[in-house]
Amino acid sequence: MGTMSSTETSFYTLGIAPGILSILDRLKFTTPTQIQYQAIPIGIEGKDMMGIAQTGTGKTLAFGIPMVQRLAQIKGRGLVVVPTRELALQVDENLRKITPAAGIKTAVLIGGDPMGKQIQALRLQPRIIIATPGRLIDFLQQKLVRLNDAHIVVLDEADRMLDMGFAPQIKDIMRHVPADRQTMLFSATMPHEIIAIAKNYMKLPVQIEIAPAGTAAEKITQELYIVRKELKNELLASVLAHYHGPVLIFTRTKFGAARLVKSIRTMRHSAAEIHSDRSLSQRREALDGFKIGRYRILVATDIASRGIDVKGIEVVINYDLPDEAENYVHRIGRTGRAGHAGHAISFATPDQRSDVLNIERAMNLKLPVASSHPTIKLEQFSKPQLVFSSSRFSRRRRR
Repeated sequence: MGTMSSTETSFYTLGIAPGILSILDRLKFTTPTQIQYQAIPIGIEGKDMMGIAQTGTGKTLAFGIPMVQRLAQIKGRGLVVVPTRELALQVDENLRKITPAAGIKTAVLIGGDPMGKQIQALRLQPRIIIATPGRLIDFLQQKLVRLNDAHIVVLDEADRMLDMGFAPQIKDIMRHVPADRQTMLFSATMPHEIIAIAKNYMKLPVQIEIAPAGTAAEKITQELYIVRKELKNELLASVLAHYHGPVLIFTRTKFGAARLVKSIRTMRHSAAEIHSDRSLSQRREALDGFKIGRYRILVATDIASRGIDVKGIEVVINYDLPDEAENYVHRIGRTGRAGHAGHAISFATPDQRSDVLNIERAMNLKLPVASSHPTIKLEQFSKPQLVFSSSRFSRRRRR
């Protein structure tokens, strides 16, 4: 993909209505990201679209601007389906920046929030509904919402929805929307299941790919520490002392996240946790507190890896490597948002060589390994071990 020339990098060349342009000016949004530059004109024309772009590239406005502009011209509603509660709230927050241009209300339908409150929001006749699949199905089954006028449908983070087992719900939801509609699908990766969705639910979609699947934002620097499990906390204390801005830390389990928050607080840092054991109000409080600086450190599990859109995260730390190599990209994409520089640090234990290799394959690059640290003795990966098996030697990794 070629880079955009300076004469092209303006929202004014994309066919955006004056009312939305003046809001973008007021928000100091002057230069579209590549996904916005390519997707907005296609979306405004009402065409179906598949946008493949890494996380943190401004996808919400890439579909939000066309949706708001078209809803000002046509009857009916827009529907945005997303995998997690956090992402739903984040999409709503971003859309609300531009909806005043068309006097459009939004409603968010997510689990963990009282249904009564959401029913009230629907009574206000919102033109845009943002929903997670499970809660939307609840509303459809109880006939509390109808989608027969949803003429613009967005499936955001579609690969994540499939990873979380939402394929049957997506199929069910798409049965409730009109055949005559615009469908926009956004995904960080392009597995076969996504291609199947495109074939089943889209009309000759225009495909936009901003970066190859699995690539991380260009301005994120990365480093890897190989450290024994029992020394991770000591290394973390040293790393946290070195950085002074907001830090996002990922653990594999919710139990590990809760335990790590306690350890970080004993290091005299303000910290909060966000994972599936926390109620929606607790998760909101943690995320809002992180955004405004009440908490300098947020500890999260992968459920939040795509739902955290916070400006200025200085460093992402993978305290535990992710279960799935693809999640590494989404985790580190929380720093270096929208073209800014960022840094990612990962801790690996000596027996995690294969996990690191999987990440490097997914990223198509080699992670730089830190060779020394002033206070911690760093390790090397365990060498494959020769074991005797069935009258012959075979190579096996120590686990």
